[in-house]
Amino acid sequence: MSIKNVVKVMNFHSLIRVDKSRRKASMYFDTEEELLKLIKKVMFNKNMILDKKLLTPSSDADILNVYIGNDLGFCGDFNFSINKEVRRDSNYKVIIGRKVHYFPEDEKVVLYQTKEEFFQDFSKLQNVIVDGIFNGKYREIHVIYNHYYNIDHLEFTKKKLYPFDYGEMDEGVDYNEDFALETDIHTMVSNLIALYICYELKICEVNSYAAENVIRQQLTSESLKKIEELEEEKFKEERKIRKQKDFQKIIENYRKG
Repeated sequence: MSIKNVVKVMNFHSLIRVDKSRRKASMYFDTEEELLKLIKKVMFNKNMILDKKLLTPSSDADILNVYIGNDLGFCGDFNFSINKEVRRDSNYKVIIGRKVHYFPEDEKVVLYQTKEEFFQDFSKLQNVIVDGIFNGKYREIHVIYNHYYNIDHLEFTKKKLYPFDYGEMDEGVDYNEDFALETDIHTMVSNLIALYICYELKICEVNSYAAENVIRQQLTSESLKKIEELEEEKFKEERKIRKQKDFQKIIENYRKG
């Protein structure tokens, strides 16, 4: 397969992946929204005595930053800002993506996964989040990635995932319902919060994946244009050489005649 055909295939697949990521993000948004509604129904419930302080992380706890990059090349400086942030980060870290700078000797890296490993086994990252929430390891959790807004707007983003603002009470929602609980309320809420953070991370990942493929599509389009320009130049040069040879033959035939 020629280089041009390879670039065409990459360009085509990039467009497909952007559309697929948008649909996937929409699915996660729906689940995330329902989880937040459920958490708020518990947190704001008038009939439930809930000590909010027990759900507030200690100010002495550490910070966890989750970095989402990519595995594949042909996407320009997609990871430039992410790698710059990683190099100066002294907090605990989760690193996702082969192209993100990873230092095996850094004891603050609690999890490293390639993007492919992340797709295949999200449970490893989920375990880090659940353990961090249940055991109060982290006072803050952030995710650092490139966010896709639309094909013309991509933005390097650092988003705080925990602790998060529950917001205001939703209109039309009954916060006076009685709950029949057969479990510890704080365990239940911690589970819900950890699950909510995991869905936030999934949403950030698909946005990052869309941003990556937008850049790759733009670069492959530019590459195709360059390849076609080179092909045109080569064609013109070959045509010029052919004309010169034909003209030379005419001169030679004229002299012989």
